[in-house]
Amino acid sequence: MKCTIVGMWGGFPKKNEPTSGYLVEKDGFAILLDAGSGVAAHVQNYIELNELNHLFLSHYHYDHSVDLGAFMFGRMIGTYIDQADERLHIYGPADNDIARQVEDTNFNKFHAYNKNSTFNVGPFTVTFHKNTHPVETYAMKIVDDEEKTLVYTADTSYKKSLSKFAENADVLITECSHYEGEDAKRLGHLNAEEAALLAEESQAKRTILSHLPHYGNTEELLQTAKSAGLKDVTLAETGMVIQI
Repeated sequence: MKCTIVGMWGGFPKKNEPTSGYLVEKDGFAILLDAGSGVAAHVQNYIELNELNHLFLSHYHYDHSVDLGAFMFGRMIGTYIDQADERLHIYGPADNDIARQVEDTNFNKFHAYNKNSTFNVGPFTVTFHKNTHPVETYAMKIVDDEEKTLVYTADTSYKKSLSKFAENADVLITECSHYEGEDAKRLGHLNAEEAALLAEESQAKRTILSHLPHYGNTEELLQTAKSAGLKDVTLAETGMVIQI
């Protein structure tokens, strides 16, 4: 299994660098985690749109979902011009408006999920953890057919149960929206200390700090995590490929 970081900025994209989007692939099969601003354009650097048939959304804040429309219309047009022959399956928290938008756009299908849901797609099993965030939001665990595990926190403040959900993950992609000492909880996010605590408690083998802030020196986030004792920890970068 490999994961390509299509985008990793919080809130809004940087020039040529999208917000949240993570492409997970194995044996020619692909799923996409989140579709933030710029992801639909940039994911095409790594895969043809018509080869991507499964899109999982953690929640509906714009920096994680605003490109949903682009993916839906891409599939509709791709089918009309005989470049796609399968519906695009879109998975997200239950929402009647989103479900209606998806189902009203030809060749797209919506699948609602909650904390108890499990989806088996290709070589992957996807399960969910309900986070603490201003809107209904879920972390995702992707396990492949060789029991390799990727956990993507999406947006959340610290929860002990999330550490358990991510236990022994081969790779943990954790949000890290704020610097050491900042109050991230009030906005439903993690600061660098909390992200490091989550990684330490989960005993993840490798940690990627993502959903990064647009201000300050992001290397300080990394230093905080290393000072907390994390050994295999890196900052997310656009285009980074993670082999799992």
